Amino acid sequence: MGFDLQRRLVAEALGTGVLVATVVGSGIMADRLTGDAALALLANTLPTGAILVVLITCLGPLSGAHFNPAVTMVFALRRELAAGEAAAYVLAQMLGGLIGTLVAHAMFELPLFQVSATIRTGPAQWLAESVATFGLLLAILAGLRFRADAVPWLVGLYITAAYWFTASTSFANPAVALARAVTDTFAGIRPADLPAFIAAECLGAALAFALLRWLLVERETAGTARVA
Repeated sequence: MGFDLQRRLVAEALGTGVLVATVVGSGIMADRLTGDAALALLANTLPTGAILVVLITCLGPLSGAHFNPAVTMVFALRRELAAGEAAAYVLAQMLGGLIGTLVAHAMFELPLFQVSATIRTGPAQWLAESVATFGLLLAILAGLRFRADAVPWLVGLYITAAYWFTASTSFANPAVALARAVTDTFAGIRPADLPAFIAAECLGAALAFALLRWLLVERETAGTARVA
């Protein structure tokens, strides 16, 4: 990446903030416009998938468009990001996400500082978060290997689908989960449920890294191999 760390961190904070503002804001709007839970979830899903395409396309060339500590962790494991840079990315993502929640509250004239009361816990929820994050990293890593230009669409479409096929509605992002703990709205998660969610997300990302590290090796000759 040709941009200095300061600009990359601003891009990560900005992207995560806009993503969270979209998730929380569309959830608030959906909750105000309909009492149908399925329709509200659909109204929350489509803006989230759409904004991911926009953000990754626009900010990807600056920072890599992680917007997600689990993604940053995997890129650090791949040695594409130094440990110090990865830590700075994660801090920027968490800060950006929290600001995104505050902006969403302000746009809808809600109290800025809230604590979610929405319970999201249990083995099924944790498994869902592991599956959601595993699939997200699969889309990113395989997409980079075979169709790098399609990654914005792959991520946007995957998250749109994962909202509906996972029991947790696919947070798949520790920074977004943290930001959603401070909104007592449609998109919220109780702070007490965060540690297990984040652990499940990191586990799913680590499993994806391990599998894709093997799966994407292309043997070129009898004695050499290329790793994605």
